[in-house]
Amino acid sequence: MLFEWIDDVNHLPFPAIRIGGGLILGVLIAWIVRLGVVYGSRKTELDTLTHLRKHSFKAFNIFVPALIIYVSMNQGQVDQGWITTFKVIFILSTSYLLIRSTSTIEGIILSQYDLKKEDNRNERKIVTQMVFIRKAFIVAIVLVTAGILLLSFEGGRKYGAGLLTSAGVASIIIGFAAQKSIANFLAGIQIAFTQPIKLDDAVVVEGEWGWIEEINLTYVVVRIWDWRRLILPITYFIEKPFQNWTRNKGEIIGSVILNLDYQTPIEPLRKKLTEILESEPNWDKKVNALQVVDTKEYTIVVRALMSARNSPSAWDLRCSVREKLISFLQKEHPQSLPVQRILLEK
Repeated sequence: MLFEWIDDVNHLPFPAIRIGGGLILGVLIAWIVRLGVVYGSRKTELDTLTHLRKHSFKAFNIFVPALIIYVSMNQGQVDQGWITTFKVIFILSTSYLLIRSTSTIEGIILSQYDLKKEDNRNERKIVTQMVFIRKAFIVAIVLVTAGILLLSFEGGRKYGAGLLTSAGVASIIIGFAAQKSIANFLAGIQIAFTQPIKLDDAVVVEGEWGWIEEINLTYVVVRIWDWRRLILPITYFIEKPFQNWTRNKGEIIGSVILNLDYQTPIEPLRKKLTEILESEPNWDKKVNALQVVDTKEYTIVVRALMSARNSPSAWDLRCSVREKLISFLQKEHPQSLPVQRILLEK
């Protein structure tokens, strides 16, 4: 048995010897396991072993010595203060290992999906759900750990017992969190599974255009196009209308609006749009249209439509087409640019 050696040192009067022996044995076991995982990951190239190395080894290196020392403290006559101390250390190390294990599991699952491919809507859906589930599990682990720690002390047992029951958890959440925080948490659960937004969705909120960068338990971070960050409560995406440009698909139609003179030749302008789009790498070759959509007192309103694979490409495409159409009109049809005419009569 792994801990048989502990029985041989029960006669030793100093807990420090137990601590030292447990620490040495724990570090040795953790080191051997680490070598085995490293060797196995290099030989087999398994994603599981790679994610274990990346996320869980530090916590495992703490957990194993804590476990061995705690077991050794319970063998023989040892002062209760030492046992309680290492019980707390063992509980905390176990909690830390469980929390890091959630990242390991998340990494193993997400490694099965390619987020770099062009149409990654399903992948982003899975990522959104996994991120939220991991954070919810971390909150649950912290609450359970707090309850177990309270049960470890005579004075805190009545509080720990209440914390580990559903009613106790609810009462503590209500006591320490505001009503809006609870609403945000429940909204986060709804968003994770109904998915009005996903990570990396292109959205327009509060008059700002950007991407969903983070979906946390109670708030969402939107990365604005100019690299600013817009922080919104997660209930915003349940209670208020907003634009999601990549809800079902990434393709999007962009438009260029030009206010031109009535002398503008429409057909040459339409042909020039086609010529420009055929030379544009951001155009997906699906939508190409130019129409006069309105007339005003002194100008006509011309709208050019074009499509792109995603919103960033559409933005760049619109800017490029706008510049080239204006340049074309300046060189070939300067009379098309808006002017104000004043008629002087004698």
